[in-house]
Amino acid sequence: MPRAKVLIPRSAQKIEDTWDLSSLFPSDASWETAFAEWERRIEEYDRFRGKLAEGPEVIAHCLRFDLDMDRQGERLGTYAFLKTAEDLSNSEYQRMRGRFLNVASRVAQAASFIRPELLAIAPEKMEKYLQHEALRPYAVYLRRILRWRSHILSPAEERLLAMQTEMAETPSHVFHQLNNADLRFGILENEKGQRIELTHGTFITFLQSPRRDVRSQAFHTFYEKYLEHQNTLAATLAGSMQKDVYYARVRNFPSSREAALFAENIPVTVYDQLIATVRKHLPALYRYYELRRKKLRLKQLSVYDTYVPLVKDVKVKRSWDEAVSLVLEALKPLGTEYVGILRRGFENRWCDKYENRGKQSGAFSAGTYDGNPYILMNYQEDVFDHVFTLAHEAGHSMHSYYSAHHQPYHLYQYTIFVAEVASTFNEQLLGRYLLAKAEDAREKAYIINHEIDEIRGTIFRQTMFAEFEKITHETLEAGEPLTLDAFRKIYRQLLHDYFGDEVDIPELLELECFRIPHFYNAFYVYKYATGLSAAIALAERVLNGGDREVKDYLGFLAGGCSKDPLDLLRDAGVDMERPEPVEAAMQRFESLVSELEELL
Repeated sequence: MPRAKVLIPRSAQKIEDTWDLSSLFPSDASWETAFAEWERRIEEYDRFRGKLAEGPEVIAHCLRFDLDMDRQGERLGTYAFLKTAEDLSNSEYQRMRGRFLNVASRVAQAASFIRPELLAIAPEKMEKYLQHEALRPYAVYLRRILRWRSHILSPAEERLLAMQTEMAETPSHVFHQLNNADLRFGILENEKGQRIELTHGTFITFLQSPRRDVRSQAFHTFYEKYLEHQNTLAATLAGSMQKDVYYARVRNFPSSREAALFAENIPVTVYDQLIATVRKHLPALYRYYELRRKKLRLKQLSVYDTYVPLVKDVKVKRSWDEAVSLVLEALKPLGTEYVGILRRGFENRWCDKYENRGKQSGAFSAGTYDGNPYILMNYQEDVFDHVFTLAHEAGHSMHSYYSAHHQPYHLYQYTIFVAEVASTFNEQLLGRYLLAKAEDAREKAYIINHEIDEIRGTIFRQTMFAEFEKITHETLEAGEPLTLDAFRKIYRQLLHDYFGDEVDIPELLELECFRIPHFYNAFYVYKYATGLSAAIALAERVLNGGDREVKDYLGFLAGGCSKDPLDLLRDAGVDMERPEPVEAAMQRFESLVSELEELL
């Protein structure tokens, strides 16, 4: 019997395959020194308490101190988070992150007087203060605070809310520990007879197997583990959503959705317009599923049949170095500066490359003002999509790099709404580069199929997730509890709507809602869909334009949060308050499906 392929421990990873976190802290000991200093400085907030109404100089002094504390906290928190992500079973780094969160909560408590005191200043007086030279660098920052006037509570109430920070993260913390550290899915045999551990990272590999029995076994084995924990997972997700509703009501928002969209100044019409536009184009998605069924020669398509490539015998196995080279070549339209910076990042260990036991699943980019913008991957050489994932996370990292190098600290942290544009823009350039280099019709069909699936996964699927969040939060706000049965019923209906009547939807798939990490950061996922829609429009603009269009795009990356996200995108050339970008993405999907039908 062949030996099972299992995950290696973190200690067995080659140093060159891991990230170098020394741009944050050269060692755990240096982190401890900085952490102690940061904690000691908390008491300095008392110098400003009750004094902000004294004048603009006092406000400016307080803001400089608070932003400096936040900047130190960003470095400390990111280092602790990244060390924890390396191996979630490492208790020492769990303790490090726990200590950070505890002190971060105390910092938030100590700083909780700032907003109430600023908002207690009469609007006319504050407007006069904003004209003072001392506050001019902070004008945008302060005006964003002043938008919250009707949602900020008294100093005592703000202090109580700040004290809840660590406790409020309990549902998310329980989910991540269960999902990443405790769940074990066992060993399965793939189509080659190799025995491989089923993990979050290898699940998609099994679903891409050409053998249906392998796909089916992987699907059922994976979700049966969630079935064993469905009551716990329903309780943690409900708890997280109850937290969302609680905070929205405390802060006087009409709904948790409006509370979530307020910070980025996104009208709910953008959210609703996305859902309505995508739903209008669902027949095109059903058409694609029917093409899949015919090509796979199945009597009925099942959900676990929707990931296997429709075109076989096309090389998809790429080493890490090959993936890096492809990404760099594809991004050349953005210029030598952009590509050169990213190349140096790859060479200087911005990336943590491969999966190990206990490592956080998936992929992410974690950028800071003072450190490198790190990338976590769980790279699999035989997963074609992981090359796109690398391009995606590189987009985030370069967005962080450009913003940090062109904006002051208080204006560098771009919002998620625009972040998902930068990442999927890179994917668009990579896909079009590969399509242009395709050597024959089969390879072209393979790449088109991938882009179809990207739009399916990023616009259709994330819009379904967004609708799930909308319905579940509205259920709680109407006074109805979110029980296990309620979750499963809501999700079943959405699965039916988005897959249609002809696709088999196993009952176990109702549990998918319990394994989506983003649901613990409510009303986040819709930004994937709007982001790709904007990225498709901007990629067309850059590739069909000249220096001006590239300059506009790089200016968008360098913008940080110096403007509201919708304004940053308008400056780059796309207006997300209009339906056209999502409509254009849907039309591209339909044209790609037509092209694939012809090629197949």
